[in-house]
Amino acid sequence: MAFHRALILMLGLAAGMAQAQQATIAFGDLEQDTSQPVEVTADQLAVNNADGSAVFSGNVQVKQGEMTLAAAKVDVRYGTDQSQIKELLASGGVTITNLADKASAEEAVYTIETGVIVLTGNVQLAQAGSTMQGQKLTINLKDGTGIMEGRVTTTFVPGGN
Repeated sequence: MAFHRALILMLGLAAGMAQAQQATIAFGDLEQDTSQPVEVTADQLAVNNADGSAVFSGNVQVKQGEMTLAAAKVDVRYGTDQSQIKELLASGGVTITNLADKASAEEAVYTIETGVIVLTGNVQLAQAGSTMQGQKLTINLKDGTGIMEGRVTTTFVPGGN
């Protein structure tokens, strides 16, 4: 499986880079179809018609295909014509899951069109029994890859999947 090869490669690199500044990873064992519908549920939605903004708050869950993003608050940024969502800005205990992979951080920005999620602030990633910490994780959902930056630390079980 491509994910397991990528994980083995990542762990091999990570063993030598445990104190490095950057590490490349695989995320979610699949390429996410970023054109799928985005479903948002929350305790509250505040809409400002004057500036076209929308803020979801309280137990927010954003789902798209196999991916789920959970946070305390998600600000929605629309494109110039206000008809399409450009970005989702999540804050307050952000967690992103994609199949068995799980990433958490203080904040995240999901740019819908590019399929890129940038997590910042005390980022933690758990994959197949291994963990990785850093300050910034950039996930490309279109190709299922990511880059962890900022004093990267990795813990893994030798010989594990």
